[in-house]
Amino acid sequence: MLNPINTDVVIRDGRVAGTFPGEIHEGVAWWVASCFVVTIKTRQLAVAHDGHPTTAEFHRRFCRGAINANHFACQISDLGAADEAQLLRAMKDLGDTPGALLTTTEDEDRQLVTIRLYDAQGQQVADETGLAAIRDMIAADRVPIPVNDQARGRIIDRRDLAGEA
Repeated sequence: MLNPINTDVVIRDGRVAGTFPGEIHEGVAWWVASCFVVTIKTRQLAVAHDGHPTTAEFHRRFCRGAINANHFACQISDLGAADEAQLLRAMKDLGDTPGALLTTTEDEDRQLVTIRLYDAQGQQVADETGLAAIRDMIAADRVPIPVNDQARGRIIDRRDLAGEA
């Protein structure tokens, strides 16, 4: 695994979070997204971010990881900058679609990047509902990769959904 992380520190308490740079890097977003799609076996996902400059690359990598998860051909509804309430509303409007929210908070000279995953009912994914499986896949370097180009999903701009919430 290139740039390994301490999965027990970064993936816990119902979220993926770590200081950047240091505990977490942009590649983690790809890994988490790919593992999430495969773990919950979804073909659709709503993704939002907080608009913070650091979050931008994590968001891009998350979307790319989700569309490249094995044979799922996952369609990403990219909401752009949105808060949790807007994400949850869009997930519902998309037909109870799972989702993810990426954020960055700053505290003095450090940044904390957080990825929160939500199931189709809008509940945060916890250890017992998939987070432990994702952590184990990443720790064992078993991040899913695409099987072929036809299995690749796509990213659709759905900022219109975030604005309606």
